[in-house]
Amino acid sequence: MSKLWGGRFTKETNKLVEEFTASISFDQKLAKEDIAGSMAHVQMLGECGIIPTEDAEKIKAGLLEIKKMVDQNEVEFLVEDEDIHMNIEKLLIEKIGPVGGKLHTGRSRNDQVATDMHLYLRTKTTEIIKLLEDVQASLLVQAKENVNTLIPGYTHLQRAQPVSFAHHVMAYFWMFERDKERLIDSLKRVNWLPLGAGALAGTTFPINRERVAEILGFETIYPNSMDAVSDRDFILEFLSIGSIIMTHISRLSEELVIWSSQEFQFVELDDSFCTGSSIMPQKKNPDVPELLRGKTGRTYGNLIGLLTVLKGLPLAYNKDLQEDKEGMFDTVETLEGSLMLLAPMIETMTVNKDIMRKAINNDFSNATDIADYLVRKGLPFRDAHEVIGKIVLYAIQHGKFLLDLSFEEYQEFSSLFQEDIYKVLAPEHVVAVRNSFGGTSPEQVIKQIELGEGKLGK
Repeated sequence: MSKLWGGRFTKETNKLVEEFTASISFDQKLAKEDIAGSMAHVQMLGECGIIPTEDAEKIKAGLLEIKKMVDQNEVEFLVEDEDIHMNIEKLLIEKIGPVGGKLHTGRSRNDQVATDMHLYLRTKTTEIIKLLEDVQASLLVQAKENVNTLIPGYTHLQRAQPVSFAHHVMAYFWMFERDKERLIDSLKRVNWLPLGAGALAGTTFPINRERVAEILGFETIYPNSMDAVSDRDFILEFLSIGSIIMTHISRLSEELVIWSSQEFQFVELDDSFCTGSSIMPQKKNPDVPELLRGKTGRTYGNLIGLLTVLKGLPLAYNKDLQEDKEGMFDTVETLEGSLMLLAPMIETMTVNKDIMRKAINNDFSNATDIADYLVRKGLPFRDAHEVIGKIVLYAIQHGKFLLDLSFEEYQEFSSLFQEDIYKVLAPEHVVAVRNSFGGTSPEQVIKQIELGEGKLGK
């Protein structure tokens, strides 16, 4: 069979052109969405009397047969048929005869492909939301087990103040919660129906776009046909959100790499999420979080790639828009793979509580509490800050930490110090007194966990 659009042409398509312009190698992923859109379209054509009801039923039966073949991987998609739309339509005509050619009445590949991608992203966005919740659930598991586990909190990667380990991991819970909210909100834009826009100007046939939207579950119909076929904002938004999600995954992965190093030893990742060295038998490499960190770059590239494709396009459809799919598919697959690995890796990791506690005992992260102590005694904060700076310098010079200094040594720096300074400096006390909403005290962390469980409906 010749090209379905070949009536105007006198020559066969150059084979190199055919291969260069074909998209079937990747857009075959849209086969089920393409069939679903066609089923809705032909149902509407029959109901509106645009084609005979018996023809519509015959086309639907043929499409269902093709869907079964696709489900069973029995379809060989051909480059010479260019894309998923032409491949399926050609299969349909081969199955049911010329009546299959009536399927394309009142539509174009331009509105057809846009509809396919809306359907695809609607499904994938919903699935990724569920995967994010699995990661959040794994973070809750670690948080509930480590409310009273203390870890150095860092700024500038320098020890700052001790915090609950549960508080630290819950920070990522809320990052992923915002990611979920962004995805949920984006569904409002994904759920716009382009079908019925035609090539760019609508159609002369008396179609019922509202009926197609009803069948396919779309909430909104594009009110402008030119916008409908050329809009890729919904993909840009997904790629942007996907990049933010991968940023959060990368930040968490970086901490897992650092924490599992010999220098820190705060956590140990389960063997099933690590690999060894081909030459150094002692090595246990955190390859999974490293690769999660590395894959972030490809999601950024997919976003920048599509932004660049779109920035100079005039209305309406242009062949450049064929470049919208591979990056979208890649980001979907990257997110799915990353989130599916991240959840069990977090849940199975071992937290080395004693090593974390030892780290807190051997630093000056309780220094701020001495300043607060002196402020409560009436010393201005700036003066207290200077006093504590001198105490820390003295301790460093003498190879001591703040809890190692004698009461007499503290008195040399300020007569405001009393024996209760040692209670103030105890790490548990330092954490417990930060009891403002969102703080790291056990009381607030428990409230935070309960709030997180509420978000997951647990």
